[in-house]
Amino acid sequence: MTEPCDLSATEARALIGRRALSPVELLESCIGRIEATDHAINAMVARDFERARKAAREAEAAVMQGERLGALHGLPVGIKDLTETAGLRTTFGSPLYRDHVPAQDETIVADLRGAGAIVIGKTNTPEWGAGANTRNAVYGATGNPHDPTKSAAGSSGGSAAALAVGQVPIASGSDMGGSLRNPAAFCGVVGFRPSPGVVPSAKRGLGWSPLSTEGPMARNVRDLCLLFSAMVADYREDPLAATIHGRHVRRPGEFYPPPRVDLATLRVAITPDFGFAPTENHIREVFAEKTGLFRHFFAQAEDATPDCGGADEAFAILRAKNFLASHLEKTRKTPDLVGPNVRANVEEGLRYTAEDVARAEVLHTNYYRRWQHFYSRFDIVLSPCMTISPRPWRELYPAEIDGKPTKSYFHWLALPYAVTLATHPAVALPVGRDRNGMPFGLQIVGPRGGDAFVLGVAAALEAALAGDPRTARPVPDIAKLKAAPPIASMPEFLGFA
Repeated sequence: MTEPCDLSATEARALIGRRALSPVELLESCIGRIEATDHAINAMVARDFERARKAAREAEAAVMQGERLGALHGLPVGIKDLTETAGLRTTFGSPLYRDHVPAQDETIVADLRGAGAIVIGKTNTPEWGAGANTRNAVYGATGNPHDPTKSAAGSSGGSAAALAVGQVPIASGSDMGGSLRNPAAFCGVVGFRPSPGVVPSAKRGLGWSPLSTEGPMARNVRDLCLLFSAMVADYREDPLAATIHGRHVRRPGEFYPPPRVDLATLRVAITPDFGFAPTENHIREVFAEKTGLFRHFFAQAEDATPDCGGADEAFAILRAKNFLASHLEKTRKTPDLVGPNVRANVEEGLRYTAEDVARAEVLHTNYYRRWQHFYSRFDIVLSPCMTISPRPWRELYPAEIDGKPTKSYFHWLALPYAVTLATHPAVALPVGRDRNGMPFGLQIVGPRGGDAFVLGVAAALEAALAGDPRTARPVPDIAKLKAAPPIASMPEFLGFA
């Protein structure tokens, strides 16, 4: 019998609306799953069970009284620990904020609560989201739910792991170099990087930078779209939240339910590496096998890639500029309380000149324009999400891939940051397992501004692949996790490196 925590978000929300499932029952099932599995993976690191129980009782009363219910009414949600939550510890994975309890919700959390979601706790992240391995000196490492000795990726690793095991039906994340897509791929769930500004933020230090954005995570595309519909907004404080005076440019109804897309009408480009990413041979071969199973679904499927010349240089400089804006002061004043990934980016940023930044901005602009030319021939681009199969979380980042050294601690993220630079929306969709038995994530990249369209493509492809065990979403062994030893007992669990 399916436990309530294993229901999809859309199923649970429908049952709540029909008075066939109590928000209290759903919440208690999620709490039970957290208590049964989190010792093995360390995903839900700060918990707000008592306030969540109060909110669930209030949500149940609203249902019984026939009140108008929000899109997420009664659904427990995990909030990434980079996002401030009123009255609930928010550490950013940093010892500097070990005891930080915000007085107010960030706007995205307030919006989710306003739609009826119930915050159950905070999900783990690397320090300040730096790096794609979720471990820090406050809460320790998050293990992959398919093998807790391996990385859940990051920086939204806690959210992805919590979703995979049914601790929550929906969770928040954020993305610069793939921080929504990377952990979704490693853990076997769905992550979506929206176009910059669609999920607005009043928090970005560099308000005009399109590199970082918040977004939704879920176990399937329809659930993700439900959550996304509650995140879409227009804040004056965000310069990228483009608007037309007196008009609503973005409407939640555009994204949920996902639009119907006929895969047989699509022109699709397929690339294992965007021409430059250090994709390991294993992943190249698995990607070829997976796409070989469904490339005939499309009107046209061609091995092709946008011109990504200059991507490594542009991303390195622009990323470092963002880190300087956010972390220079703390790195100078309290270097012993700042981890190696953040320090590396700050130190790198200090070496760049104004000429370097200007060159990176020009590279970025030309890069974007080349992508637009490429999309005049194609509707969608498919690639692997990640360059490697999950490795042990003790490895802070891959120093080599197939025996070749990586250029930096984030070079192995070239597949997702190729898309970040283009500013196109992208979905990470689980497509079976790789040869190591770990989840394999497919990256589906839409056209400029094509958020609803790419979600529709992902939903159609997910439905077409669900019946084949070679391409269906992989599910963790919950019984095995319940019996697993605590991840906290493993060597090197707590710390930066």
